[in-house]
Amino acid sequence: MKRSLIIIPTYNEIENINSIIDAVLSQSDDFNVLVVDDNSPDGTANAVKNHKAFENRLFLLERAGKLGLGTAYILGFRYGISEGFDYIFEMDADFSHDPKDLLRLRDACELGADVSVGSRYTTGGGVENWPNGRLFLSKGASLYVRIVTGMPVKDPTAGFICYRRKVLENLDLSKINFVGYTFQIAMKYYAWNKDFQIKEVPIIFKDRIKGTSKMSSNIISEAIFGVLRMRKNQLFGYYK
Repeated sequence: MKRSLIIIPTYNEIENINSIIDAVLSQSDDFNVLVVDDNSPDGTANAVKNHKAFENRLFLLERAGKLGLGTAYILGFRYGISEGFDYIFEMDADFSHDPKDLLRLRDACELGADVSVGSRYTTGGGVENWPNGRLFLSKGASLYVRIVTGMPVKDPTAGFICYRRKVLENLDLSKINFVGYTFQIAMKYYAWNKDFQIKEVPIIFKDRIKGTSKMSSNIISEAIFGVLRMRKNQLFGYYK
């Protein structure tokens, strides 16, 4: 049986963590969860350690502080590669990504995709419970990325993703040095430049009910200028 690892970065997700772990593990017997916690003061890491699946199908990496989304995922990727998982996922802890869609993302990779993206903006996808301003900003960011990079992904900022292990093994992860949501764009752009096949799978994204959003002005600024930097780097063969 092929094995899957779902990486969930956390910072103050005590309200969601047990429920999301249970929901993910219930989808398939070969699903495993890796929580990467940035020293959450609310006790998220302790909740993981006290879960009945801990050190069986549930694993934890603790970091000294809030070090950013991108570095959390890269740490998780390295763990997944070293442990020989066949499929490695990115997923939020707050139920904005429906755990039931994990199987659809994996199916897309089993049918030939190298990277499958849970896409809000491909046909059949959508967003629930977002104010118009946030939806406009998100769609505008996606259009901006596509124009600047030329990458044919309708939802380049998406954070619900399944990778075949070979993709992560063939990317130099040290080149992905963004800490915020720009990391999501960079990973897709790097994989696309390496000629890996990216498949968008429509999902309905639901805004979090519990906990607090991690979006900030610094993250938005990194995205605007980071995309220009990606394009410049690509022109000089950085992602080859």
